[in-house]
Amino acid sequence: MLRITIINGPNLNLLGKREPEIYGHTSFEAYLDQLRKRFPGVDIQYFQSNEEGALINALHEAGFSRDGILLNAGGYSHTSVALRDAVAAIPAPVVEVHISNIFARESFRHHSLLSAVCKGCICGLGLEGYALGVQYFLAQPSV
Repeated sequence: MLRITIINGPNLNLLGKREPEIYGHTSFEAYLDQLRKRFPGVDIQYFQSNEEGALINALHEAGFSRDGILLNAGGYSHTSVALRDAVAAIPAPVVEVHISNIFARESFRHHSLLSAVCKGCICGLGLEGYALGVQYFLAQPSV
């Protein structure tokens, strides 16, 4: 069974409430239930924190025990060298996910410190980006 961990960063606990014109009206917990039903043969674990250190600890834990990680580091994507270093230090492949199109937003969001150490980046496709990330991992022969 494929084992994936989704790690969401700051303010993503407010999905469904926060700026619905950008992030939609669905909470991540509601979406996660749908995602698990859509991929019943995949063990999907979930972690969310607004704290950088907790995200680093979650990457360390999942990075040595899971087959892949979907990481939406939120605003830390653009600022955190420590999260970048954590992704670079673990053997599990990481796919960066952004719900909004970061390139269509404020210029400070156009650069991610994480992208260079991730397998790929999915952005601007809403919550569906997480499902696309799961599909990517399912398509990998080594997983």
